[in-house]
Amino acid sequence: MTASPTDIPPGTQTLARGLAVIRAVADGAHDLRAVVERTGLGRSTAHRLIQLLVHEGYLRSGHRGYTLGPALIELGFKALHGNPLPVVARPILEELSAKVLDTVHLAVEDDGSVLYLDKLSGSRGAEMRSRVGYRMPLTRAGVGKALLLDSAPRWAALFAADNARAADGKGGDATEFLARMTEYSRIGASLDLEDNEPGIRCVAAPIRDASRNIVGAISVSATTPYMPAERMRGLIPVVRQAAGRISTDLGYREN
Repeated sequence: MTASPTDIPPGTQTLARGLAVIRAVADGAHDLRAVVERTGLGRSTAHRLIQLLVHEGYLRSGHRGYTLGPALIELGFKALHGNPLPVVARPILEELSAKVLDTVHLAVEDDGSVLYLDKLSGSRGAEMRSRVGYRMPLTRAGVGKALLLDSAPRWAALFAADNARAADGKGGDATEFLARMTEYSRIGASLDLEDNEPGIRCVAAPIRDASRNIVGAISVSATTPYMPAERMRGLIPVVRQAAGRISTDLGYREN
């Protein structure tokens, strides 16, 4: 999320502009013109900031234009491993992946969206667009719905916001969504019935920590031929059990 000018503390405007340049490059602005268009900065200001960011390793300049640099990659790995969830979850995710043969995801909620922390690709079917660091709408992704199971007061507003931002222009039915979420909350797992990506279905379940709050979610995803309704029903206890094991390792206790 980009801060508005009124949100920027006094004396930090240059830092805010530099961060805006990094975000623009991360979102696909690979040349100076695109950075200027994305950020609204003047050409000379954007050029000076890019030069500094390249010098410090936060950006790269190469044959593909500007890309994120090694300093950001290093910081990203430090941030990832500073969170105990991916470290605790990884062995259980590997077991789950070997068992189901399909793509396994680990995600958290961050700034109102799904943020993927880990992905183990399946051994069959098409590759999915998700990747570590990728974001998805909470109310469309299976893991997003799992992250929201305890947040009924937020469901309607989040669904409306995600529909308004939908890149495919496809809206959904709010009543149907709320009914599905109520059922998912009851069973402790959620489904993605091609809501987020055509031809992709998934089963997801939440992860809790010692506070009993939902702190993450995992999912098993596959192309539709490998995910008929019967198999999805059979995967619910499998995914819930794996999520439960991760929760236990994070200090969660049923009673």
